[in-house]
Amino acid sequence: MTLTTRRSFLIAGSASAAALLVPAASGTATATAAPKASGRTISVAAGETYELAATTQVSRLTIGEGGKIVAPDGYDISLTVDGVETGQLLTATGGTATLIQAGTYRGDVVLTVAGSNDVTYETLTFPFRQALYVGSSGVDSARSVLSAVRGGKVTDAAARNVSITSTGECFNGVYVESGSYTLQSPVISFTGNGRSDFAGYGAAVVGDGSATKLVVDGARISTKGVVRTTVIADGGANVLVKDSFLRARNGVLPADYQATVETPYMESVPWMLGLDGNVRATNLIGKNSVATYLNSTVFSETWGALSVEGGSGLKLTAINSHVGNTGDYGYGTYAIGDATVRVLGSRFDVGSYATIIAGPAAVVHYGDSTRDAVAALNTELGLGLSNAELKSIPVRSTVVNSGHFGYMFFGAGQLTLDGGTVVNSERATFLNKGQQTAITVDGSQGARLNPRDGVILQMIELDDPGPVNVNGKMMNVGVYTEPTTDPVKDSSFDVTAVHGTDGAATFSSIKLKGDFYNGVRGGRNMVLTFEGTSVEGVISATRTKHRVSSIDASTFYELGIVTNTAQAAVNNGVVVRLNSGSAWTVTGTSYLTSLTLAADASVTAPRGRSVKLTVDGTETAIAAGSTYTGALTLTVA
Repeated sequence: MTLTTRRSFLIAGSASAAALLVPAASGTATATAAPKASGRTISVAAGETYELAATTQVSRLTIGEGGKIVAPDGYDISLTVDGVETGQLLTATGGTATLIQAGTYRGDVVLTVAGSNDVTYETLTFPFRQALYVGSSGVDSARSVLSAVRGGKVTDAAARNVSITSTGECFNGVYVESGSYTLQSPVISFTGNGRSDFAGYGAAVVGDGSATKLVVDGARISTKGVVRTTVIADGGANVLVKDSFLRARNGVLPADYQATVETPYMESVPWMLGLDGNVRATNLIGKNSVATYLNSTVFSETWGALSVEGGSGLKLTAINSHVGNTGDYGYGTYAIGDATVRVLGSRFDVGSYATIIAGPAAVVHYGDSTRDAVAALNTELGLGLSNAELKSIPVRSTVVNSGHFGYMFFGAGQLTLDGGTVVNSERATFLNKGQQTAITVDGSQGARLNPRDGVILQMIELDDPGPVNVNGKMMNVGVYTEPTTDPVKDSSFDVTAVHGTDGAATFSSIKLKGDFYNGVRGGRNMVLTFEGTSVEGVISATRTKHRVSSIDASTFYELGIVTNTAQAAVNNGVVVRLNSGSAWTVTGTSYLTSLTLAADASVTAPRGRSVKLTVDGTETAIAAGSTYTGALTLTVA
């Protein structure tokens, strides 16, 4: 199929509009006569329901209050006016159906009757409508609302320089279900709410299905609306976005929307992540789906820019891209399940976190876009970049600028920072909410950590109050309450040992200035290994305290923010290993449970001061090549 004109697929407007409108099936019609039609106008009276049999073009459409125009079974109807999809709104909060609203529409009015594209996610089925539907044989005009495609050229292999605009709800721009397809320089502008970014209902671009290879090149996509996502990869699709600009802005939630963690109904971020907002710029979902963003700009207002949600075997990559949030809160990437997230040579300007790691087996890497690394990803991910394209990609380091924390562990996971990666954050570089971690920072190529509050690693008890069951639904109405009692010693937990479930971090060939605190109340040690590294700061077990005694949705921004009072470990051991070439300059009282020094490692105080070690209350000399366990206290005099 090749489309170069906009009228070739429309039923002529000079045909009798009344002949294309028939009363709805028995049991659904409220009218007893055909709607009034004269030449190129259609009028549906208040309370009447009529079934439109085929695509129709008129100059004026009037629908009275309570009037409906519907399509036959197996079809859906869409309205465009002067090439803009419009007028269609959800019939109910939490529902899936849409309806053209009462009113008068003038201009180039097209009512498109297109074959249904029903997409099921968990318990709900969403009736997708899209400007372009691409299947295994190319563009399927019978499932497309082609009157919403303006300019450019559309073929079965590519759409070039097209424009798609929507001011209605839950309309999709391009839906590619199978085969290879390229969107070259599209301009897509959506204003109005979507419904589900777990299904992609209302997204600008969706690649769905394991046989789908979608390339989005030179796109300009802007959305404003609740869960009105720009790009979604689902069902094993491989989506490459390059040289593109994607921006998503929040919409207005329905007045009767109730915040929930039940994903078929979720339309706003769970506040328990320390975030707000109701739209993510992108989402990666399903099984074995791949999304790669190359030399692109991706911003959400809040919530998240590059999201991964559910599924398995998901791979998200950002190469030489600018990613972030325009608002005060939000994340750059999200890593859940066994997702692999890679950020190479990119700049992140985020409100809250560069990455939220939600586990339980997520793997995250921030590094440089070296020739070898990009070439390896081109092969692994099947990006299809030519040798010339690979050579044209500059080698860059990653820079993170965060208005709050660097990285937050909400679940277990692995995080590696290397190359010339620089992380600048207002608060702790790493915020571990009582999770098993494997953090590796390699500074041999210039990586640096710059927390403005002076905390490199903060471990705290999970402060997520969780959802509450309200009439059978899991709602976001929980409240976090600060513990007022001291933690109770668990005699079965060894605070001097290394456990597979501990919060572990390894730092090599780097100069660190900052503190490390373990404020977990029960059963999680902080295990720190330093290789050829100098560290200046406090490393200690601690008692943490939030700034407020309770936190709910109205004070979500207080989550994760604590003060530390260094004290002896209870169930929160601190195990420090200073391996070869490492030196620790102790700047304040530190409580450990194990300290190991290599033969050439050292523990000192700042110039002009001295450090003293006690082990179980007994002053003990600090000697290189030694290991100390028990209740260790290092003080600076």
